[in-house]
Amino acid sequence: MADNCNDQSWIAELESALKEDGSVDIDGVNEDPFIPDALRPEIWKSCLFFNHHKPPYFDEIFDLPEQKIIREDCQNFVDKLGNAEEEKLCVISDVECLVSTYCRNTGISYTRGNGWLDLLAPLLALGLHTEDTYSLFEGLRSRYVPRSYGELWALFRLLLLYHDPNLCSFLDTKKISPESYAAPWFQTLFAAPCSLPVVTKIWDLYFQQADPFFMLFLGLVIIINAKDHLLSLKDSSKEAVCEAVSSIPSGLQESDIEDLFALAQEYASRTPGSFRQDLERRVFEDDEVAEGAEKISQALCLPVSVSELVENIHLPPAIGEELLRFFLVDCRPADQYNAGHLPTAFHLDPTLMLQGTSVYKMAVQGLLSAQQQALDAGSSAGGEHLCFIGCGALHEDQYTHMVVAGFLRDYRPYVSILSGGYHALHNYFGDNVEETMSDHNQESCRVCLESGSQAGNQNVGTNGSSTSPSKDLFGKIGAVVKSKSAEVKDKLLEYIVNPTGGNVSERHVSPNDRRGKRYRGGSAVFTIDDSPTVPYAYMGGDEEEEDSQYETVSVSAWKTRPDLIASFECQEVKMNGQTYESELFVSDSHVYVVRKGSRGKGELVVKKPLSAIAKITSKKRSPEVITFKYGSSHGDSIIISDMDRFVIPRANEATSLISELIVKILEKKEEESNQPAV
Repeated sequence: MADNCNDQSWIAELESALKEDGSVDIDGVNEDPFIPDALRPEIWKSCLFFNHHKPPYFDEIFDLPEQKIIREDCQNFVDKLGNAEEEKLCVISDVECLVSTYCRNTGISYTRGNGWLDLLAPLLALGLHTEDTYSLFEGLRSRYVPRSYGELWALFRLLLLYHDPNLCSFLDTKKISPESYAAPWFQTLFAAPCSLPVVTKIWDLYFQQADPFFMLFLGLVIIINAKDHLLSLKDSSKEAVCEAVSSIPSGLQESDIEDLFALAQEYASRTPGSFRQDLERRVFEDDEVAEGAEKISQALCLPVSVSELVENIHLPPAIGEELLRFFLVDCRPADQYNAGHLPTAFHLDPTLMLQGTSVYKMAVQGLLSAQQQALDAGSSAGGEHLCFIGCGALHEDQYTHMVVAGFLRDYRPYVSILSGGYHALHNYFGDNVEETMSDHNQESCRVCLESGSQAGNQNVGTNGSSTSPSKDLFGKIGAVVKSKSAEVKDKLLEYIVNPTGGNVSERHVSPNDRRGKRYRGGSAVFTIDDSPTVPYAYMGGDEEEEDSQYETVSVSAWKTRPDLIASFECQEVKMNGQTYESELFVSDSHVYVVRKGSRGKGELVVKKPLSAIAKITSKKRSPEVITFKYGSSHGDSIIISDMDRFVIPRANEATSLISELIVKILEKKEEESNQPAV
């Protein structure tokens, strides 16, 4: 009885929310993720932005060139629904009217087998008026059904290759592309292969995800879950295997759906997300590929954008354990690697493939050993996911692609490649490249030589290389491999067994991570989002801020300052992933961060006016990782001049307070600007 009362209570709460603003978060009021039958029509309307669609105009004129095909398909479709004979004629008329009106309003021609009628089946089951059913169908098609399938099939294959290269290779060998088995899945959002009760529950959860790409991860889980059965068909014909794959979803039961979504969410969290930004408009809005943009269909493996890579390597190890973390493999020639590279990148010279199989195999063994050591040590450089970095030009990256193909051929999962290679990485950091790259040498750096760049300060010895040679784990192994001497095998084996020869500390980017020119002045634009990191664009004065110039303060004295509103324990996260125990203080005009030291002392490492904060961003999967971006608005764009990143346990409380203070400052400025001049 109590349970029934609780059910009625939360249903009433949902109904009230829907009446108020047409939107609702079902997760906040019900432990059951599925939607009650009584509320499904209204919640689906909310999820599909029902109120944003114009009411359709039904002229009931059926004179389309393909009208005969539409009528025949509608008759066959209604026959399968099982309606009573006296109802069939009316239902056929309604369905034909829906399809014909959609063709007329959108200019899209109907073709047999396009999945429209399968999409209509769950909507018709809601028992709504024809106008409402049409609006839901239009919202479903515009928001979740792909418009362009070419790159969608290529993306799905790359996702399968990323997570299960063995199964992907098996299907490739059989010449079975995703198009041949997954078209009914994604064209109909699983309405074609699944029963009505099953697809209803799938849509309940899918609409709450509000992510059109999530359907790909559902398909990924379905096919990988059947891997053993599919591999057992290695001696079967292509047609038999294709039929076996295509029919897998038909075996789903209602009780499977919750676990299916939980696994799909796990796969999604373990997948680089760069493709979303690049492909969403091209796949779901049918935008043309921009000139110069990479086509996913031409990719050797899953591409990773520079912004995603930089965002990833900034995560502290404790946060990265819960998400995917990259292990970077720089595959440029030795001379280019020596002229500048990311501090945590392992160097694997692809030209070693020309020196003999044994030498190259030893280099790969060193790479895998270093990866495992980094993982075991919990290093910020450690990661399960391999991201290969090439030069960035197709004609220069042939050997890099051979290396990547070799890892895929060995069925190694989680293999990706950096889009644009080192060239894109170098351009991303711009004038800040000296602080972010190890051993960067302008006189030898290929990108600097090509662009004629003279930015930054360099500390070069008499031999033309950096006077502070890399002493990190990966640099040592790379140095051994690059020697190409007769002793390379013995030296590398010895180093793998005893990599340090003593206690060697991990090398970081620089002792002065906050170097650079500061932006001052200008109005602020405040937003909270989950956008990738924006590259630095330093502007303003000529001074540089060194760590040694930080003001030393008493932490306890700061906590009693009368002008401070609140304080928050936090960790300061540097560009190389190193963290410092700190405390964030907020006044009505400034934000301060004190890096804690010994004996109650600390260093004032951040002192920024609230008006300088242009954005506060957080990671959806790690909401405690907060980035403050400083800058100003220029027209419709925001120029970011600096940024700081922290792990704040009470992140929601801190960002809410700061946002309220910033809004007050902006409102006050607006009031002052609107006052008449005296």
